[in-house]
Order: sequence, then structure tokens, then C-alpha cells
Amino acid sequence: MSRTVLLALALAGVASPLAALPLSVRVVDSSGRPVRDAVVTLTPASGMHGPRAGGRFVVSQKDLQFHPFLTIVPVGADVSFSNLDPTKHHVYSFSTAKRFELKLFAKDQSRTVHFDRPGVVALGCNIHDGMSAFIYVTDSAWTGRTNAQGLVAFADAPNGPGRVIVWHPYLRTPAGTMQQGVSPGQRTASFSIRLRAPPSMPMSDY
Repeated sequence: MSRTVLLALALAGVASPLAALPLSVRVVDSSGRPVRDAVVTLTPASGMHGPRAGGRFVVSQKDLQFHPFLTIVPVGADVSFSNLDPTKHHVYSFSTAKRFELKLFAKDQSRTVHFDRPGVVALGCNIHDGMSAFIYVTDSAWTGRTNAQGLVAFADAPNGPGRVIVWHPYLRTPAGTMQQGVSPGQRTASFSIRLRAPPSMPMSDY
């Protein structure tokens, strides 16, 4: 085979996108029990592939709680905060990814916030201290939450090097995250994480 043909084949291989492979990630606690609703994000070394931008999501206030407790949205999403309680709410966040304040709004009223930066947004109510929730804003198409078995699967993960990051609001690390590298051809990854006790409040929908 001539050097010209070999060079052409090599260039074609460089230009071709990496084939996709399924990647399954399992998250357990320090006792080996599955961790539900951990956020898992894959960031390929070949470059980020963003999720479909925008979209509309709802975080309601009902029975003096946020529902759902955890919401994953892409960068550029609009989130509607709907008050279903007979009392007023004052929703706010001091998070770096999004600082905002929705002053008093009553039953059947709603306010909308645009989330334009990736990161974790912690929610609170300035009237009801027991209310808390989180919005995870992602710029990766490969972001999901673990199920009751502690598993999340990405059917089309790039077959190349990258990092898998796990976030949980009660994870015992300074940033609430853990991460590890993934190699080409790797189809599974696992994390054992230490969780602190959640606040003593009802967390239905979590």
C-alpha cells in the first residue's frame, strides 16, 4: 500500500467522529446501598456536546415544600415557579450559577427565571425556612440522575477519554462532587460516596 493511501486513511481516521458506546454508572453509599437521585455528568475530553438548549420546566410550591426537590435543566432553560399553596412565598437563591429573588407571590401565581449558566442552584423561601430544593443546570448532553438501583446509563457516550462527575446535595465533599476518569472502550464506572444526614424535613418527590 502506498504512503499516499496510508496517509489518506490516517487522516480519515482522525477526521471521523469517535463511535458511541453505552456507559453505565453506578453510585452507592459507604454501606454499599444504591444512591437514588445523584446527578451524573459525563464530560468527554474531545469536547462538550451540549444538550438541546432552552425548554420550560416547573418547580411548584405545595404543602410548604418545593416539588420536585431536584430538577435537572439544560443551560438556557426557563423555570416557572408556581405557587399552589394558600400562603405567599418568596423564592430566592444566592448561588453563583444564578442569583435571583422572587418577591411575594400568592396562590395560583407564578414567576419565571432564565438559567443561563451551568452549576448548582440552591433554592429557599424567605418566609418558610424549612423549604429547600436544588436546580442542576448542565451544559453536557450526557447528564442524568440515578434510579432506585443507583444506576444511570448513557446509550450514546463517546468512545474516548473523559471524566464522570457525580453530584449530590448531601455528599460529604467541599463541592458536593466526586469525579473519575474514563478510558476509551470503558462501559462501566462506579462510585462509593459518603452522605451526610439530610435536614429533618419532608422531601416528597425527591
